[in-house]
Amino acid sequence: MIERWKWFVIRISKRPWFRASLYSVLGIATALVALVAAPYIPEDVPTKIGSDAVDNILGVLASSMLAVTTFSLSIMVAAYGSATNNVTPRAISLLVEDSTTQNTLSTFVGSFIFSLVGIIALSTGLYGDNGRVVLFAATIVVVILVVYALLRWIDQLSGLGRVAETTARVEKAATQALCQRMEQPYLGGRPLDIDPKVLPGARPLYADKIGFVQHIDMPSLGELTKSDDCAVYICVLPGIFVEPSRPIAWSVGIGDDCDDALRDAFVIGAQRTFDRDPRYGIIVMAEVASRALSPAINDQGTAIDVIGRGVRVLSHLSRPTPPEDPKFDRVFAPGLSVADMLDDFFTPIARDGAAIIEVCIRLQQALASLSRLGDAAVALAANRHASMALRRAEAALTMPDDYQRVCQVADAAGLLDTSNQQGK
Repeated sequence: MIERWKWFVIRISKRPWFRASLYSVLGIATALVALVAAPYIPEDVPTKIGSDAVDNILGVLASSMLAVTTFSLSIMVAAYGSATNNVTPRAISLLVEDSTTQNTLSTFVGSFIFSLVGIIALSTGLYGDNGRVVLFAATIVVVILVVYALLRWIDQLSGLGRVAETTARVEKAATQALCQRMEQPYLGGRPLDIDPKVLPGARPLYADKIGFVQHIDMPSLGELTKSDDCAVYICVLPGIFVEPSRPIAWSVGIGDDCDDALRDAFVIGAQRTFDRDPRYGIIVMAEVASRALSPAINDQGTAIDVIGRGVRVLSHLSRPTPPEDPKFDRVFAPGLSVADMLDDFFTPIARDGAAIIEVCIRLQQALASLSRLGDAAVALAANRHASMALRRAEAALTMPDDYQRVCQVADAAGLLDTSNQQGK
């Protein structure tokens, strides 16, 4: 249950309103701290620093921060719309969750709230001369923070919503999710290498919701399988679409009174997330390339860039990982399918770019790179996709010379024997 709450806290903390609320509370606390610190200020200090200037500074800060926040929000909405039209709607969640953007906007909102509370307190005479000194010092600190946030915001605006910047965010999210999965290929449990339905006493567990698995609370499942005669066999991974007629797990030695606790370990939502789902990041990257290859956009350069990014992400499948020490001995989970990962990425790009020679050549080169990384499963899947991409190119390329050039690239890469294709 603790792991489930940690998951929800992480998800909530990525929402824009969460940081804005925290910064607003911090702004209120900063404005009111002068009431507590005022008795500790020497009596002659207010006359030395001219603390009366704080009234004008707070007024300027309040009016400017409200305008800057409104303007920044309008820029964000325009950037999200641009990314939706030019990249893919699935990438917008990464832009919304960007920490730099959230911190900048939260600084603006918190500064506005700080100024507003300070002005109200000054109008009621709560501070006094000594309190004004503390408020003046806090205002200077807030102004420095605002200037720093503005400088970061200017730099952030240069790439917000652009295709390359958004694609880089998707690549980073996919890489993080895949590396995390490679460290725990079975989510901290043991590999599922048998069909659980044939086990004596196995009972299916069905979902009570329709949606995508977003997270699996392995510690909770571990608690339910402490006894040696109990076990849970997970049938789904994060990113899988489930509905009440499909078993999400099979249990052995666990009574039906624990079914609700078992279901609670599976977080099911309406949308897929990048955090625990490496396949989703790969799918979104393929969507970016497919959209770039559409006749409406016709940007094969972006598709070629995405292919390179996909090779960087998928290369982690070939990296040796230390043997996993299962934390939950009685919980069994399926591993990540290498073939499915390559299918998710290369199939849409090979289909939509089959008539573009530059994309066909880059696909063969990318698949050759993956096949040379040393992993047998990756090499097998790469060879299969190279052959499929070559057949798609044969059907789509109208110039025989273009097809022969693709065959030559594939032959030079050593992926497959293309002597019979080149003679056609």
